[in-house]
Amino acid sequence: MKFAPDDYGLRCQFDRYCKLILYHEALDYFREMRGRRSRETSFEMLPLSELDKLCTTDQYPGDSFIFSAYGYELHIDDELVAAAFAELPQPGQNILILHCVLELADGEIGALMGMSRSAVQRHRTKALEAMRTKLMGGINE
Repeated sequence: MKFAPDDYGLRCQFDRYCKLILYHEALDYFREMRGRRSRETSFEMLPLSELDKLCTTDQYPGDSFIFSAYGYELHIDDELVAAAFAELPQPGQNILILHCVLELADGEIGALMGMSRSAVQRHRTKALEAMRTKLMGGINE
């Protein structure tokens, strides 16, 4: 089969056009990839503090021990800590719940419980020391 001379010119123009399109598509792709690399970070490069923000842990009611005082609840996930907390006297538990959950000062807890600020401080310190002793297995530092 013999081609006319003007067909060869058209084929060369079309070939050049296709090559130009592919060249510019490749440029766009590499430009996009360079921009993506500048905006994205791989998980391997993230510090642990950033990785912790990306994950979640499912919380189920049966996974924690719940202690309540004055309508507020303290959820404790660790079984040993919950056992040590359960052995505290009720006033100590109530004070720790109000202190940890609501972050109330000793004077505010005292007003709520009908105690003086110093009594609340004494109960809280005693309760924390009892928990520390229980959790350390009775070994004092």
